[in-house]
Amino acid sequence: MDGATRTVNSAVTAPKPLLSVFDGIVLICGMVIGVGIFKTPSIVAGNTAGAGGFMLAWLFGGFASLCGALVYAELAARYPETGGEYTYLSRGLGRGVAFVFAWSRMTVIQAGAIAGVAYVFGDYASQLYAFGGKSSAIYAAFAVIALTALNLIGTFESKTVQKVFQVALFAALIFIGVSGLLVGGAPKALPAGAATGSFGLAMILVLFTFGGWNEAAYLAGEVRDSRRSMVRILVGGVALLTVLYLLVNLGYLLALGQGGMRESQAVGADLMRLVAGEKGAVALSLIVCVAGLTTINAAIFTGARTTWAMGRDISLFARFGKWRETGSTPANALLLQGAISLALVWAASFTRDGFRAMVEYTAPVFWTFFLLSAVTLFVFRRRDAAAPVFAVPGYPAVPIIFCMICVYMIYSSIDYALADYGPKLGNMVLLGLVAMLAGIPVYFFARRK
Repeated sequence: MDGATRTVNSAVTAPKPLLSVFDGIVLICGMVIGVGIFKTPSIVAGNTAGAGGFMLAWLFGGFASLCGALVYAELAARYPETGGEYTYLSRGLGRGVAFVFAWSRMTVIQAGAIAGVAYVFGDYASQLYAFGGKSSAIYAAFAVIALTALNLIGTFESKTVQKVFQVALFAALIFIGVSGLLVGGAPKALPAGAATGSFGLAMILVLFTFGGWNEAAYLAGEVRDSRRSMVRILVGGVALLTVLYLLVNLGYLLALGQGGMRESQAVGADLMRLVAGEKGAVALSLIVCVAGLTTINAAIFTGARTTWAMGRDISLFARFGKWRETGSTPANALLLQGAISLALVWAASFTRDGFRAMVEYTAPVFWTFFLLSAVTLFVFRRRDAAAPVFAVPGYPAVPIIFCMICVYMIYSSIDYALADYGPKLGNMVLLGLVAMLAGIPVYFFARRK
């Protein structure tokens, strides 16, 4: 009877195919475009050899994102549930792997993303008013505390506000790219003898900026004629993003030169300062600051609910699985997430660049679970005879290529860690890996309880 009830309810509440191809492309762009494009190009410029290598890194980022998006589209078509990677890993590789993912999302991936975006907010807020050498860290800590407090009160996001700032970001990017093309000349190379750094690190930053395409997989059940339309949406969306990012980065390159980009802490503001003076830099900084705050708020909102779900399912974390009726918030989960994020902001304040430190902290863990999620596709293909609503074109080549990219990104992040021991507090990459691996004994302890 209970099973029959679930079947009836699922039929009633099943998503309706209301989205067009154009709707899907717009949604993908909205998921991906954030504040990263205003920060990462300067680091990428310092880790690529020449203008050609710099632009090639962004082109390859678009290709890698497309391969991954196609893999995730089939996974979502097979299991269109809200659990995302947790569902794929649990069904494909077992509850232990899924638990370590949930643990890593709580301690590394989500908290690191919150702290990283908070540092971008801090870098651009410091363009408006600086608090000295630790200005970015001060602003970052303030953003985490303030937005965690708002979520504790019971703040909800306004879709209209999010859309307005998404449009503002999109318009700002196009303006930056076109302005750079108009005021710039031939691409200015790095000074003779300048170090080119690590191309692997450059790709970590590029793919971080492309991050968010995995959310597009959840559109499969809501797109008209999804078997054909999903390919068009994914190809069209990633292609549009790639063109936009190439335009913006070419504008940066022509206006500031690769050397100028490498030295910039707020590359978008520096270009606007060159094009429209101090007022232009201030206007862009304000846009990026507000966009950064909305991104942080969204990450705090969703991340805390993941921790709450884990606490609800696992008795060891039961305290964090309690829902507070006042404000309707997972209060304990929010406090835990805020504490971890603040600890990461503090740790990153001892590094050369707080944002870069957070990318280093999260990258190997992030790509490890991307790889494992992609592996589940091969498990499902071998085990399940039924064809999904959407299937990856070019199977098995596309999933294999994406798995190889994941392996390369894991290698690059760890290789960079071994080659660069800059942080005074210890290497952030290794710290992230230790935090992830700590989930293994925690899982066995939780299972015993």
